[in-house]
Amino acid sequence: MITNKQIAEAIFPNITLTIEDLEKKYPLRNLPKGAEVTRFAPSPTGFLHTGSLFTSMVCRKVASQTQGIFYVRLEDTDVKREVAGAGQQLLEQLRVFNVVPDEGYLGEKEKGSYGPYIQSERAEIYSIAVKHLLEIGLAYPCFCSEEDVENLRLEQEKLKCNPGYYGEFAKCRNLSNEEKYQKIKNGEKFIVRFRSGGNHEKKIKVIDLIRGEFEIAENDQDIVIYKSDGLPTYHFAHVVDDHFMRTTTVIRGEEWIASLPIHVQIFDAIGWKKPNYAHLPLIMKLDENGNKRKLSKRLDSEAAVSYFIENGYPPEALTMYLMTIVNSNFEEWILSHRFEKMEDFVFSFKKMSLDGALFDMGKVNFFARELLAKLNKDEITALAKKYADKYNPDLAKVINDNPSYFTNIMNIDREKANPRKDFERFGNMLDIIGFFYQDLYEKEVAEGLEFNPKFSNEDLINALITIKEQLSFDHEDEQSWFNNLKEIGAELGYATSNKDYKANPTLYKGNMSDLAEILRIALTSRKNAPNLYSVMQVLGKEESIRRIDYICSLLKK
Repeated sequence: MITNKQIAEAIFPNITLTIEDLEKKYPLRNLPKGAEVTRFAPSPTGFLHTGSLFTSMVCRKVASQTQGIFYVRLEDTDVKREVAGAGQQLLEQLRVFNVVPDEGYLGEKEKGSYGPYIQSERAEIYSIAVKHLLEIGLAYPCFCSEEDVENLRLEQEKLKCNPGYYGEFAKCRNLSNEEKYQKIKNGEKFIVRFRSGGNHEKKIKVIDLIRGEFEIAENDQDIVIYKSDGLPTYHFAHVVDDHFMRTTTVIRGEEWIASLPIHVQIFDAIGWKKPNYAHLPLIMKLDENGNKRKLSKRLDSEAAVSYFIENGYPPEALTMYLMTIVNSNFEEWILSHRFEKMEDFVFSFKKMSLDGALFDMGKVNFFARELLAKLNKDEITALAKKYADKYNPDLAKVINDNPSYFTNIMNIDREKANPRKDFERFGNMLDIIGFFYQDLYEKEVAEGLEFNPKFSNEDLINALITIKEQLSFDHEDEQSWFNNLKEIGAELGYATSNKDYKANPTLYKGNMSDLAEILRIALTSRKNAPNLYSVMQVLGKEESIRRIDYICSLLKK
């Protein structure tokens, strides 16, 4: 009579280690009481999704605030979908957002005593676990072909039964050991399935750290746990890995709730202690019809964290925004802490919403503006240069050609109690400050200037020439400069008081705002630009006069 052990030996003749050996090799971690072990387990199939960054941030936070361990495990068993270099890129992008693992897969190397941390290198561990399940009768070889499984599905459709490989439809489940053994010896192709003892009509109670206790249908499927290529399926590999890497809390997206009965069942069947589970809400978008949908790699540029990196957003801006989704009280906290020491914020699963948050670029931009406004001129110049040298050649050129000039531009209204908040990312910085550079300024002028139509070209020329001749460039402060401009305005017939102008507008050509706008457009090509006094200080007397003459020459044509 053929035993389960003989079946297991026939499938894994070269596996001599046991589950007990693995328990000794990967003992319980020696950590402080209450310390959590969390993991981020990406697949190297493409770019880092913003939702994955969201998940990894929570994993990092839970581990760090409990003096635990956060590790990265690369789940690369889906060979068909793997993208070369994606694993390394994922780690590099995580580092940009300061999500740094304590151990695990680190790209070019590994760190820690619970590896290998790359699933494709853990084949022996999975084989040991599968062999153990075969020996105790909780797994069996299945010889059904893809065609057999498809025919089974069609049969179930006709019978209006739940689809899948289970119960009476699990054709290889009840083969005798003699039949299994002979098929193996005959070299028939097979996979290994978990023998489920569940019933989908029954409910099991599970506890989620965010949702609390709830009921879900028990798993009755004899899922595949070991493929014909010698690698495990995701469901089985992650259970084995989380057990032997001693994960205490599995934090993942809510789309995995449907798989929870499978994972719980495998843990219970083997007799392993289950980790705690926390299923995070998805990040959503509104479609063209106003309906919520999941943030999509295919449809949404902001679904990839590379979008924020390549467009020059300060990484902390996205991190802070995602933290507002993580915990409802974070925004109030970070505002009260002046956008500093985010690492001191105490995370709680209890303050996490169950509803998927709508991704809000406006809020990301808000945090970005606040963060960039806090930097001094040298700090923002250094960050702009670092970004531009890698991603933006045009910006890099203007910075590297004259670094001190660029720094002076960055310092406009920066050292005030309420600094300007013009910038939210480095990617469009040149669009904002381009007028400071002659070629870009003249390009904008050529596209057309929007002077107030109530002024004739003669009015504009007269105002600009008078300013050029009478406005001093040697004032030490803005107020004396503005007083000088007011004197020129009075001479030209502009009201120096808004009150006077509103009372008798027909007595004046315009007010001081009109005169300042004429000068602003001449110097910057724009109606909206930074503080006019500061702009002239950066441009200098010679360039300011050159621009006035240039605009006057165009107005005379």
